[in-house]
Amino acid sequence: MSKHPSFGKSSKGAQKRNVLKRFERVEVLKKLGRWDANTQKRVTGLPKTPALV
Repeated sequence: MSKHPSFGKSSKGAQKRNVLKRFERVEVLKKLGRWDANTQKRVTGLPKTPALV
C-alpha cells in the first residue's frame, strides 16, 4: 500500500511558520526590550510581534 500524496513531503517542516508559540513570542519581546519579567508574569494576552526578529 502506498502513502497518500496529501501527507506531504519530508521538507514540509522547513517551511516558514507565520505563527509563533508563546515561549517564542516572549523571546522576541525580550529581544525588542518590551518584556519585563518582574511585572509581566502572564503569557496570555501578549502583544503582537513580528514573526522574524
